[in-house]
Amino acid sequence: MSLHVPHAIVHVMEWGDLKMVLAVVRAGTLAGASETLGVNYTTVARRISRIETALGERLFDRLPYGYHPTDACQIVADHAARMEVEQNALLRSLQGQDQSLTGPLVITAPQLLIGPHISPVLDRFTQMHPDVSLHLRASNELLDLSKRQADLAIRISRTPGDSLMGVRLCEQHTASFAAPEVADRIANDPQAPIDWIVYEQAPTVPKGVPDAYPKSRVRLVFDDMAAMIGAAQAGLGVLRTPMFLGRATVGLVQVPVLPPQSYADIWVVAHRDLWHAAKVKAFRQELVQGFKANRACFVA
Repeated sequence: MSLHVPHAIVHVMEWGDLKMVLAVVRAGTLAGASETLGVNYTTVARRISRIETALGERLFDRLPYGYHPTDACQIVADHAARMEVEQNALLRSLQGQDQSLTGPLVITAPQLLIGPHISPVLDRFTQMHPDVSLHLRASNELLDLSKRQADLAIRISRTPGDSLMGVRLCEQHTASFAAPEVADRIANDPQAPIDWIVYEQAPTVPKGVPDAYPKSRVRLVFDDMAAMIGAAQAGLGVLRTPMFLGRATVGLVQVPVLPPQSYADIWVVAHRDLWHAAKVKAFRQELVQGFKANRACFVA
């Protein structure tokens, strides 16, 4: 199959045009692309129409459920994606050479780690380096560091990732926690039914619950740890959670229905290109010291 892609494309399409086309291809809708690009919905629509007019080529079929790329559009998007990779590599390399302690630094970390253990590091770092502009992205999603979605990531994982550099901040254990009234009930009558609050990715009574509690049963399944903690605080059942979180949560106490077990470690990671940049190195050092000092919070 041959495609008619005008030679004028070389002269008409700028990098901004290519990024616009690529965003629409990836999102499948103008609304999704506008959110990714941080521009107005109508701006994306006008820009795509302008590009098509300039090229004399239809790039998208307008369908009821979104924008579907034509064959010509897919060629454009493939080239744009390769250019994006090269652009990110260039910018990472330049950023990795930066030995100043000024300017922006983007950190990402799981939400529930931030309060008790990362906030003190943020406090110390901002006082030591007031010219660094910290931006914290609180998310449990694994942001793509190769695409510069963040400069440094704190992750709970078995390994930091093949393409990343990492330092293990701390090992972790999990244990079982419940509201005090639930803990008292279990202590007074261990043969009574024990309700569990579980995570949807492991929706059964945790392995390792001893034979002394044979009537353990799942009562509620959640998709969010903060919601699970709220339910446990309300006395709805027992949950398994990392020890640092259970110990730090008001209204929860550790209960012996599940012995402490090994859990994924906490790492600080960055792309190899950025590992030795001054801001990344300085924040990493503060993290290592902070977690080392608080190791007892994370393990039995």
